[in-house]
Amino acid sequence: MATIASQVILHPAASQSVNVLATTLGRDKLYRAVQYFSRFLAWFLVTRGYTVQGARWNALKNALASGRKLMRLAKPLEHLQAALKASHSFKNTGEGVTTIARQLGYAGYLSYDAVAWASSIRFLTFSKETTAKVTKRANQFWLAGILFSLTHGLLKAGRLANEVKSLRENKSWMEKDVGSQAENTGKITALQRDRASTRYQLVIDILDVWIPAANLGLVNFNDGILGIFGFITSIMALRTHWAAVNKVKQS
Repeated sequence: MATIASQVILHPAASQSVNVLATTLGRDKLYRAVQYFSRFLAWFLVTRGYTVQGARWNALKNALASGRKLMRLAKPLEHLQAALKASHSFKNTGEGVTTIARQLGYAGYLSYDAVAWASSIRFLTFSKETTAKVTKRANQFWLAGILFSLTHGLLKAGRLANEVKSLRENKSWMEKDVGSQAENTGKITALQRDRASTRYQLVIDILDVWIPAANLGLVNFNDGILGIFGFITSIMALRTHWAAVNKVKQS
């Protein structure tokens, strides 16, 4: 029995889970996944008449949402730093501008969201109208950030596709020595990996964009659809972070 327990507790997957959840980002993505699944499940139960059970999951959703906002209080500064770094290093104008705009959008969203959170816990006192305006502005920045992220992804995906095509069509490197061939093959492999990562993020953005759009009343999606979208993107982001933590551990 002790051997089985040791195998379970010391299993590499369990150790990796501990490493991922030891990071703020890992915990945030896990909480977000549970939050949006709770949103879906609350909607599902309430629409089928299970009001009490639905209220329980809705309470969990609200608690996790509030807790995540507390964890993200310093995130606006992180996005502002990312925008500043991007302004000093970008080579492609379109990708650089959209990167900066995306980071500024997320910084604005998280800043207004923090004010809304402070109002919700009554640390700050605003009228209902002011709170509604702050929440609306947060969602506007959130939507803008995702739209700029989508634009950045499309521009980057197009550039990477052209670079791969150019390398494949240029056969001159195949006539060079083995070292040159290996170098160019490595470049193509790296570009393909970057393309896959870019497409992966595009899928996340395409699903996430509907959440602030619905909050602003631009689309009429129910909590069931938005909950599923949020759950899927949370799992996708958690998967990416899992791989990143594992890579750091192995290096």
